[in-house]
Amino acid sequence: MVWARIWTVARNVFLEVLRDRILYVVGVFGLVMVMAIALLPEVAAGTENKLILDTGLAAINLLSLFVVVFIGTGLINKEIEKKTVLVLIAKPVSRLEFILGKHLGLSLVMAVLIASLTAVMLGLLTFSGVPFQLDLMLLAVLFMFLEMVLLIAAAMMFGVVTSNVLATLMTLAIFAVGHETRNILELDKIAESENFRRIAEGLFLILPDLERLNLKNEIANGFVAPPSGSGLLENAAYGLIYTALLLTVTVAVFERRQF
Repeated sequence: MVWARIWTVARNVFLEVLRDRILYVVGVFGLVMVMAIALLPEVAAGTENKLILDTGLAAINLLSLFVVVFIGTGLINKEIEKKTVLVLIAKPVSRLEFILGKHLGLSLVMAVLIASLTAVMLGLLTFSGVPFQLDLMLLAVLFMFLEMVLLIAAAMMFGVVTSNVLATLMTLAIFAVGHETRNILELDKIAESENFRRIAEGLFLILPDLERLNLKNEIANGFVAPPSGSGLLENAAYGLIYTALLLTVTVAVFERRQF
């Protein structure tokens, strides 16, 4: 029964987001890829294949981030503003089930969206004769999906504790800083200020290390091999555990909110 209620919430989110014509993003992506395939060979002699792969993977990442940020931050706040949350939590749906259902629903949307964008990219690459390794491309996209699942949890957490605007900015900040946490730790090693070292170490421990889920550069460049099997499993587990922690915080905060 618990999973049935979670699935009901998730299904409603999934259908609602799709009705918002979110799959128009696929058309935008297709246009970007066609332009990249047509124009990059003219300006990047000898490196056009790498740049096309870079452009495709980066576009999937940024378009997915756009959807996560602008929909994920409003998943809870929208229900609160419309007072529909009162109806939902008055029914036999716990706040835990409500949060998990919302997260699962948007995660399913991201799975469909990223799969669609990937299919368009691979189809255009094949049609235009741009070489690529299918297994590595799919691996990069899978880890991109895990990154978006984590960011959905972050967006929902910020959406519960603050306004949509601030939640959007904070989620974008998590994405930007999360890809620089290793550089922050490197600065810590050369910094002379003890206070700066403590702040840098604190940020490294608290913020997600999103570079663990980023295989785009290695696969597009073709020079650096992605982590081995054990390393991949460790990084995937890291992303899922961090997501679970964010959802735990979201549920704890949501349980204390009065409507």
